[in-house]
Amino acid sequence: METSATAVQTAELFDAEEFRRQFPPLEKMVHLASCSQGALSTQLNSSLSDLTSSLTDSGAPWGLWMGEVEKLRERFARFINADPDEIAIVSSASEGAYQVASSFRWDERPGILTSALEFPSVGHVWRAQAAQGSQVHMISDRVDALNAVEWESAINDSLSLVSAPLVSYHDGARPPLREITDLAHTAGARMFVDAYQGAGVVPIDVKELDCDYLVTGSLKYMLGLAGVAFLYVKDGITSERSPELTGWFGRVDPFAFDPELVDYPTTARRFEAGTPAVPAVYAANAGLGILERVDQAQAYEHVSRLSDQLAAGLSDLGIRMSRPADPEHRGPQVAIYDEDPARLSQWLFERGIVTAPRGEILRLSLHYYTTPEDIETALAALRQFRSVR
Repeated sequence: METSATAVQTAELFDAEEFRRQFPPLEKMVHLASCSQGALSTQLNSSLSDLTSSLTDSGAPWGLWMGEVEKLRERFARFINADPDEIAIVSSASEGAYQVASSFRWDERPGILTSALEFPSVGHVWRAQAAQGSQVHMISDRVDALNAVEWESAINDSLSLVSAPLVSYHDGARPPLREITDLAHTAGARMFVDAYQGAGVVPIDVKELDCDYLVTGSLKYMLGLAGVAFLYVKDGITSERSPELTGWFGRVDPFAFDPELVDYPTTARRFEAGTPAVPAVYAANAGLGILERVDQAQAYEHVSRLSDQLAAGLSDLGIRMSRPADPEHRGPQVAIYDEDPARLSQWLFERGIVTAPRGEILRLSLHYYTTPEDIETALAALRQFRSVR
């Protein structure tokens, strides 16, 4: 199967400098909030202009819009080394998780195993299945959840589903996914991966991960907007129950317009429901169009070097971090503790530095467009903040 690089047959790959030039706002700001929303690109602006032009020129160009949806499905499939029929286009990661959870029967194997690394929204979906008979088990310590031995002791044949993120939203920690997946499969459970905090900067190959489900969305590191997410469903997986959340895009032929026929495709499209968010589809295509021109491994090496530079500088300033000790478990962000992360984030924003507070943590996330100069600017601002606080 083509990789995201070889799929762009004639375009040259971006190096870090050329990649950064696709984001004009970065001339005036330091964007360290890709874990919340990616920076604005020229291509995203242009894609939204294309959308408004389609309305001006054609009024209701459904054929054109559906072509954009299918282009997006194919692009994302290629990006994670999947087949387009393994991809459902949904509105959010929460919807994707719900579609997976609601397709299980929980009577014989009621268990779901999750961890403190999980994003709350996904954890909420798992717990809401208690009404259908599920039982959620949890590795409650974030550090323990980075140890495959802890997962091994918690995985047994009462589980139907094991869930772990590619990257934790909290501090960028990365659990040993392949080991967890192998343990889940050995016990007869399926593996769900939430890749929202890594897709777009952490290389993903679902064949190598061997996960059964993977969900992510188009904003954050994938450089789009909210409103579109992707659910990967491993080829050959069938549902124990048909999805109850459904709609005309969940049909074999959405344009048959038969209200009495509730037929489900055998592909991942059976998990789709209503009309996709067309503006977000255009934006997501713009983001993936940029990412297709990036060597993902090279980009992640760039991010890893800069995260080490940032962590070293924070350590020199005496700033307490939430960061895994093992480099193998580190993701594309560095998180720091502060008594009021929202206030610190606002103080930095007033100085042109965009960050993402969450609870007791201020997250500083990096992308291929981040530079060593960005890191030094952020460290200088934090040094100033500590001197005036």
